[in-house]
Amino acid sequence: MATRESKAAGATRGKQVLTERDILQAWHEKKSRLVVPAKMLITPAARDAARVRKIELRREGEAEKATPATAPPTPIVPPTSGVVAIGADHGGYALKEQLKSYLRELGYRFQDFGTFSESPVDYPDVAEAVATEVANGKAWRGIIIDGAGIGSAIAANKIPGVRAANCHDLYTARNSREHNNANVLTLGSRNLGIDVVKEIAQAWLATGFGGGRHLRRVEKIAALEKKFFAAQ
Repeated sequence: MATRESKAAGATRGKQVLTERDILQAWHEKKSRLVVPAKMLITPAARDAARVRKIELRREGEAEKATPATAPPTPIVPPTSGVVAIGADHGGYALKEQLKSYLRELGYRFQDFGTFSESPVDYPDVAEAVATEVANGKAWRGIIIDGAGIGSAIAANKIPGVRAANCHDLYTARNSREHNNANVLTLGSRNLGIDVVKEIAQAWLATGFGGGRHLRRVEKIAALEKKFFAAQ
């Protein structure tokens, strides 16, 4: 099968940086390889996007490399009682069912908080159920899926102790864990396919918190909650 190749220099004329947006454009054009100028900077988000969408990035002048075999992902080991609380509204129901199968493959235990069909429900109700389970310590992490993932993040973050992150690629997934110690992941079914969702969920569950300066900032987030309740 012929490989559809494109020179990044042509698609990003005048630019010195290859970004995630450039990768998405190449993906929409059904490119499977981008030849990148030797001095062009490639952002981490662009590399992640290329890997997820199986677009090879090759520097000009480099010999073509054989595609390496993909090793199965290794999940981070949760606490003995660690359970992933998962939920979705009607828009995310189908994607939730697919993701549950993948979580089983990875060896994670989970508890499903609904919805259990495509009949209309309100996403704040599902978000509250999942987020409360995490805040109470009954669940190790939480995953919520709706149409865009935004509404569920807003609702979940109203629960004290929850740090919900709406992620749409590997960069945001890892960053939310390393920098923000996010304990709830929200996903959008209308802008993400199952392959990308698998990549995001696996990376998010397997990434640890960076601590250090990030701990100080997360503690300030917790202090904001205490400040608000103290003022009531």
